[in-house]
Amino acid sequence: MLLEEKLVCSICLELFRVPVTLPCGHNFCKLCISNHWQKQEQDPAWAESGYTCPECRRGFSQRPELEKNVTLCSVVELARDGVAWALGTERSEVARGELCPQHGRLLELYCKDEQRCICCVCTVRQCQRHQRVLFEEERSKRQVRMMGGRTVARRGIKQGKLWQLGHCTTSTCTDSSGGLKSVILSKFALLRKALEDCQGQAVAKIEQEQAVALGRMEEEWNLLKDRLDILSQHTERAQQLLACPDNRTFLQVPSSEPHTHRTTEWRSCQGHKGLMKHFSPFMLLLFTDHRNLTFDPKTANKYLALSKGNRKAKHSPGTICRQEQGPRFEPWQVLCTQGYSHGHHYWEVKFSSHSVVLGVTYRSLPPERKQGHKFNIGLDGGSWGLQVREDCYLAWHKGQPEKIQEQLCRNLGVSLDYDKGLLSFYGLGERTWLIHSFHDVFTEPLYPVFWLCEGRAVELCWRD
Repeated sequence: MLLEEKLVCSICLELFRVPVTLPCGHNFCKLCISNHWQKQEQDPAWAESGYTCPECRRGFSQRPELEKNVTLCSVVELARDGVAWALGTERSEVARGELCPQHGRLLELYCKDEQRCICCVCTVRQCQRHQRVLFEEERSKRQVRMMGGRTVARRGIKQGKLWQLGHCTTSTCTDSSGGLKSVILSKFALLRKALEDCQGQAVAKIEQEQAVALGRMEEEWNLLKDRLDILSQHTERAQQLLACPDNRTFLQVPSSEPHTHRTTEWRSCQGHKGLMKHFSPFMLLLFTDHRNLTFDPKTANKYLALSKGNRKAKHSPGTICRQEQGPRFEPWQVLCTQGYSHGHHYWEVKFSSHSVVLGVTYRSLPPERKQGHKFNIGLDGGSWGLQVREDCYLAWHKGQPEKIQEQLCRNLGVSLDYDKGLLSFYGLGERTWLIHSFHDVFTEPLYPVFWLCEGRAVELCWRD
């Protein structure tokens, strides 16, 4: 038995197969030690530690040459033949239940760690470090425990322990019922809490929607008040004009007799939006704060051609109109020279076609193109723009577009009431109507700004 244990490889726990001897004197299967060193070579720390013996951890600077241990190989073959002969003999002499089901060897010891009978092969391969005892020793200990248990049981019966056993059974049943009751009560409490949470969330959602609805109503009410303020201003200016004794001053305002019979048009819509969307041409003519604008050539994109008086701009694709350096826009944009920081101002523009953007901005509008956009008007908090598309308008501010389904027009009017924080865009034609209004707090001077797609042109309308 001891000889067989000495002939077992400490890596695979089997009898040696082609045994080789390392310089430190320990023996291994040739394949086992080769695989072990291959795994060491894959370890990042192998370059420092080198090759080592799995048994004594002795290191080798170079991989040792593995030579077959002929003598040990012969001894292993003899032992292997002896094991086969002993196995055949044992199988013929002992009953089936006395052999190890894994290795077919005679069961000789008891493993206390795994609590089972083992053979000599189990001792070497599986239970080498477990606590092992002889059958007789383990049986003696168990017999002592069994005898002691019988003595205690007899003594308990004599002292009336049977009644205590019944009492314990009753207590156990009561405790079990109480525990089940507690579990059920706990689950129902959780259900009640879940229902209360659901009720609270529903009420909170209703209150939130109510607050949003009230906010929208307040916003629309403020918008209506702004419209009424504008209407009051127009009425006051009309009265001033009618009371003007100077015929020359009165006649400088373009005539509106063909439309004097038309008053403000009212248009119904859903909810509170759009209570007043249309104005007569006569009312628009009362915008006495008209401003004559000019383009700032220093800011114009290199593909934008400006007229001699800087009142017209046209996008000429492929033609570079200016080469000089400066704070000009990289997008197809241009600023106006005029900037406004208080009061009421109005101007009109004429476009050749759709695909243009007009608006106002602080002077700090970045000249660079923002990724994913052809223009940067209305993409930040310091600019407001209206994009004229082929099928609709888009109102831009802080990068958020608002779609507006209104009649498209090539003549637009822009009204800026700086002190009230009101910026409005109007469509001009046979009638005048409001397209969109921005409500905000302005903190810096505002400059008109324009973006033109390829082939588009814009003209700033002047009044003498």
